[in-house]
Amino acid sequence: MTMLADMPAVMLLAAAPAVPLLMIATAIVPRARERLIAYLPFAPVPAIVAAITVPHGTSVVLPQALLGLTLEIDKPGAILLGSAALLWMAGGIHARSSIREQVGRFAAWWLITLAGSLGVFLAADMIGFYFFYTLVSLAAYGLVVHDDTPDARRASSLYVALALLGEALLFMAFVLLAAAAPGGSVLISDAVAALSASPWREPALLLIILGFGLKIALVPLHVWMPLTYVAAPTPAAAVLSGAAVNAGVVGLIRFLPFDTAMPAWGEALAVIGLLSALYGVIVGVTQANPKAVLAYSSISQMGFIAAVLGMGLATGNTAVPLVVAFYAAHHTLAKGGLFLSLGLLDARSPRYVWLVLLPAAVLALGLAGLPLTGGQLAKMAAKGPLGDGAIGTLAHLSAAGSTLLMLFFLLRLNTTVPQNMAKPTINPPAAAWLVVAFAALVMPWILFPTIVGASWRHALTHKELWSASWPVIAGGVMAAVLWPRRAILRNIPQGDLLILAERCGPAARRVAVAFERTDDALRQWSVASMCIVLLVLLTALALAAS
Repeated sequence: MTMLADMPAVMLLAAAPAVPLLMIATAIVPRARERLIAYLPFAPVPAIVAAITVPHGTSVVLPQALLGLTLEIDKPGAILLGSAALLWMAGGIHARSSIREQVGRFAAWWLITLAGSLGVFLAADMIGFYFFYTLVSLAAYGLVVHDDTPDARRASSLYVALALLGEALLFMAFVLLAAAAPGGSVLISDAVAALSASPWREPALLLIILGFGLKIALVPLHVWMPLTYVAAPTPAAAVLSGAAVNAGVVGLIRFLPFDTAMPAWGEALAVIGLLSALYGVIVGVTQANPKAVLAYSSISQMGFIAAVLGMGLATGNTAVPLVVAFYAAHHTLAKGGLFLSLGLLDARSPRYVWLVLLPAAVLALGLAGLPLTGGQLAKMAAKGPLGDGAIGTLAHLSAAGSTLLMLFFLLRLNTTVPQNMAKPTINPPAAAWLVVAFAALVMPWILFPTIVGASWRHALTHKELWSASWPVIAGGVMAAVLWPRRAILRNIPQGDLLILAERCGPAARRVAVAFERTDDALRQWSVASMCIVLLVLLTALALAAS
């Protein structure tokens, strides 16, 4: 860790997660709480500035009163931090204009989740990581349940149950990591470096993959994602799907030992990832709700990321964390932009719908690797770790599946646009959404040379353009064949495997009732947020003691 004397950089680093937490303190005053939503777009500003200006390697150790947490920024963290902060800013602008009920409660949950979402990219020790990870995982409950509909209550109950399970798995993993770290160090780098020789290596790796795999919704741990994204208000769904899910991605980046080849674990993770990528497409094309289609697209995209991470772990490829951060950053902006486009369509008349659908189509097909988009570069960067074998071939085929799913999303979107819309207006959410869409297109071209060590002109060769084109063409052909016959596609309920679990008998129903009662008790933001903060502090202290 270097550059400790660069005080402006250190202050920016600390301010990235601290500003949202400090803003929450104003919510104690009821009048200030109601006005807090107006300032949501400004909370991620220090994080954006830090991601762009703070030199990589800069670190800060907080006072012991703040658990002595260590924050540090590196290149993968900076890429993820900047893209997430930009989406949180756009989402805050959208929320300021669209949230009308319980705005104070919504703003408080938003800021807690934001602080955790930004903090996980900077935490350099296990205590700090666990603190921020718990914030982003549990506080998102308040965003999901905000509309207080039966679907929102059901989704939030399931979400918090699985989030607590994930926290428990990771707590045990971190205790095993800390026990093997030299000199009782809690730095992530020290713990991971000692993992290969640890007597608890196998259980620790299993707990890490299960805990973070649940966060990124690897099948069969994915059932929370479709219900959550559909139930959450549009700006919340945008930041949860684009930014908050990357807490699991950065967790795998930080805690998997990529400097040591582990073929068994890596190949197993790659296979599970590709199965998730395929599963997301198969179930996604049966969905009628565009938000559900996007949710299953996220399952598919996170599966692809898991496959890249798995192959990196299998071969001991230390370049994989940077490649995955690059890919995940593009997914953050593209997927967040697609969710925000759903809200924008509600403010456009039918004659102007194409002004939203056209950029949305570029974002959607960019996720599949459409030539000349940021997605093409993200797919190109991932080809190296995936290799030319069976895994690499299946990954190429998954791009065709992504094209199919995204074309179904666009067609569903077009057929579900309301026909009695108000006269279109120019408003801040539209401008913010266009910035996110533009960043998804341009940012990968700026970063690409530093990621793969090759000029962006390499992406414009005939070979690379064809490599990016044929999966899109194949996906388009499949969509042309299946869309007219979509009636034969049985609509699989959102949550799919969860429906089977709910039919397992009275035991499952009793558990569901218990979680609904807990959900009712946590409905008030002040009580719930105090419980969240207390739980986070207690678990962080317990980890430190361990």
